[in-house]
Amino acid sequence: MAVETETADVVIVGGGPVGLLLACELGMTGLRPVVLERLPDRSSEIKANGLVGQVVRFLDHRGLYERFGGVADVPQRIPGYLFGAIPLNLGVLEANPMTVLPVTQQHMEQVLEERARELGVDVRRGHELTGFQQSEERVTARVQYAGGTYELRARHLVGCDGGRSTVRKLAGIPFAGANGCDLVSRAAYATLPASMLVPDTGELDVPGHGRISPSFTFTRTQHGIFAFAALPDGNHRLLTLEWGSPPEGEDTAMTLDDMRDSVRRVLGIGLPLTPPSGPGPHMLRRLVGRSTRLAEQYRSGRVFLAGDSAHVHSAVGGPGLNLGLQDAANLGWKLAAQIHGWAPPGLLDSYHAERYAAGRRVFMHTQAQTALMAPGPEVTALRELFGELLYSTDNIQRIADLLAGDDVRYETTAAHPLAGRFAPDLALETGGGPTRLAELMRAARPILLDLAGEPYLAEAAADWKDRVDVVAASCPQPPAAALLVRPDGYVAWAAAPDEPSGQVQDGLRRALAGWFG
Repeated sequence: MAVETETADVVIVGGGPVGLLLACELGMTGLRPVVLERLPDRSSEIKANGLVGQVVRFLDHRGLYERFGGVADVPQRIPGYLFGAIPLNLGVLEANPMTVLPVTQQHMEQVLEERARELGVDVRRGHELTGFQQSEERVTARVQYAGGTYELRARHLVGCDGGRSTVRKLAGIPFAGANGCDLVSRAAYATLPASMLVPDTGELDVPGHGRISPSFTFTRTQHGIFAFAALPDGNHRLLTLEWGSPPEGEDTAMTLDDMRDSVRRVLGIGLPLTPPSGPGPHMLRRLVGRSTRLAEQYRSGRVFLAGDSAHVHSAVGGPGLNLGLQDAANLGWKLAAQIHGWAPPGLLDSYHAERYAAGRRVFMHTQAQTALMAPGPEVTALRELFGELLYSTDNIQRIADLLAGDDVRYETTAAHPLAGRFAPDLALETGGGPTRLAELMRAARPILLDLAGEPYLAEAAADWKDRVDVVAASCPQPPAAALLVRPDGYVAWAAAPDEPSGQVQDGLRRALAGWFG
């Protein structure tokens, strides 16, 4: 019996946030991606509950910040955060990079799927990849669904299918790293006694222990970590971390009694937890061990990895979606350039080079934070020293940039300080009125932003007018005479106001040819 064969521009395996954002990025360029998601319906499992860092600004570039539930017109900086359960006073920074967006993963996926379908993306739920073959011209995926099997041919295939990625395994890409079994994380929704909650501050007043701050300001003891946060429905989310060998029975389903026992071990005193109210779903989760792994290559021929398929790490600090969604942003425009026929040599290879380095940074800081949270007098001494270092504004800035991903700088041919970094959201005045750089990026196209009013810039970019938009604008205190911004928001080239015009034109043409063919 012949197997039906279909075609697509790109096959995306995995319908989570990373796969759906990648589909949106490709759909905006006019491509026809197909998303294969093995689950028949969107999962109700409670996973991420917010976005942290630079990705919030990228979502603003695509007009998704408000659709995700952003409460202001532009992403807002937060006055404080935590590094390894040590408070960071971000209010002292002149250039605070830390933005957050509270949003559940379920809502995230709903919004992204709606946007993908608006763009004509074919999202197929209940369709599972069972294998693939690739040649010099294409990838042929084998797909199984309730109605049988079929083949799907495409120019490229991208695995966005999580830490146990089928795509990564079939591609034979090593997943280097280590597993540890000395850490047990427990999280649960429960109801705390009203008598223990301090109305004015939201703190938890625990007899025999004292007051505990809310909103996941971690309480560290010599037995582990405890944190809690109020939920909109009146319940509370509780978290514990315990180091050492897990107690017996940890391979069974977790119960609320297990959470009570863990809280008692960490705090040295019990909390009268009662089951959460409302229909749910309610979290009740135990994770034993910790895995830190990074794919040795994000590309194998026409097959690519993005998100958790390429990297798994501790969730401390919430960096996972900041990292994974920006994988999708980085890869999307490069795949589109290749398929549309104008990608310069090496553009697709730059995906691994840029995002692998970003993944290593997240590996480093999540492991460092986990170490700072561990029990023990030597760790207490280290935390005391680290806290003293955070009296320095320069050190706070370095940590904040690390957490936000603002310390990532891609390699470019330009020497300007902004080159290779995520573009600042400039307030601009154009012929069409006031706007922001983020609003100019809504079409997901490269932009040459002329802030000096020099006609020779548009002349130098004339040969790229089919793929690069030139925008002349004025800006209070412009950071450069001109910026060439990639579709993913990173500055490919910038010129200082005092650079000679001939040098500027030559540098701009090199950058345009190097990135946009």
